Amino acid sequence: MTITQIGIIGCGNISNAYFSACKRFSFMNVKSCADLFPAAAEAKAKEHGCTAVSIDALLADPEISVVINLTIPKAHAETDLKILNAGKHAYSEKPFALTRAEGQAVVSLAKKKNLRVGCAPDTVMGAAVQTCRKLIDDGEIGTPLAFQANMICGGHESWHPSPEFYYEKGGGPMFDMGPYYLHALITLLGPVKRVQGLTRVSFPTRTITSQPKNGKVINVEIPTHIVAVLEFHNGVIGQLTTSFDIKHGANAPNIEIYGTAGSLSVPDPNGTGGQVKLRTPKYADWVEIRHTHPYREGSRGVGVADMVIAIQKGGQHRSNDEIALHALDIMQAVHEASATGNQVLLTTTCARPEPMRADLPDWVLE
Repeated sequence: MTITQIGIIGCGNISNAYFSACKRFSFMNVKSCADLFPAAAEAKAKEHGCTAVSIDALLADPEISVVINLTIPKAHAETDLKILNAGKHAYSEKPFALTRAEGQAVVSLAKKKNLRVGCAPDTVMGAAVQTCRKLIDDGEIGTPLAFQANMICGGHESWHPSPEFYYEKGGGPMFDMGPYYLHALITLLGPVKRVQGLTRVSFPTRTITSQPKNGKVINVEIPTHIVAVLEFHNGVIGQLTTSFDIKHGANAPNIEIYGTAGSLSVPDPNGTGGQVKLRTPKYADWVEIRHTHPYREGSRGVGVADMVIAIQKGGQHRSNDEIALHALDIMQAVHEASATGNQVLLTTTCARPEPMRADLPDWVLE
């Protein structure tokens, strides 16, 4: 494979994972990075051995063919459109966009220009979710019937240096953390048909206790406790709860899937590892299942490499725009269902992505 030159826009907390991942694949090289705050780009360029440039200069560079978009959520779609209009493939952090219309505009422009769009999370390409997919596909729990999923915490103002955006439009537990759970559920069970939902704002303000903004009060603009009921096209129904309001701990499973022949415990989809557990009639209790696939530790950025291979060799990449748009449709529909009191039929669908190969080591995709 030829070496693909990469640009990164957005040099915040998550960027280190992408800089590091791109170094692990011999066919990718981060040439330059950019940020609205030049000092942030200069610091990352120095740390990771690339060049800090302006956003316009990065987009104008003819050698760069793929741009990783790590801007804040409300800028994701706008930045993707700029990347595509510059004639480059785009890979965005989650969420894909804030509305279906924004997401569809990105997908439509990419198709018009014959360019690729990818979107995190790619944690579903890791060991835990891929092991769970194999167990389901191999019939270990029979026919899936139901699930429950929970992302429950007390919010991010206690640890994040600038947590304000989590409580603005485009933030909240569903748009921030929901993509990890929805992409995992889609990978395991396929697309969703319809949703119902209820939401609330439990605390109208939040006080930052982390540094450097300790004591600053944030006005909460979006729901922070969200309960969704999802019906999948294959008939599976279940509940997804995402919350920033549970400040004193919870003991709920990340994801459990219940089938006609057994039950499956899926670890936190915000990572690639964790314990996979299975319970069927042949076991007296839950048993831990060894991972069958690679990428057990971290591994964010694998989705970018997978997209680069698809660009060069053809085929569909796994963290693709169809899944991202479908997850966005689900998230918007949950909020709409709560506002109207009605169930919402989804306007999008997608295919389950191809499973990862189990016979390859970390940082090798073919």
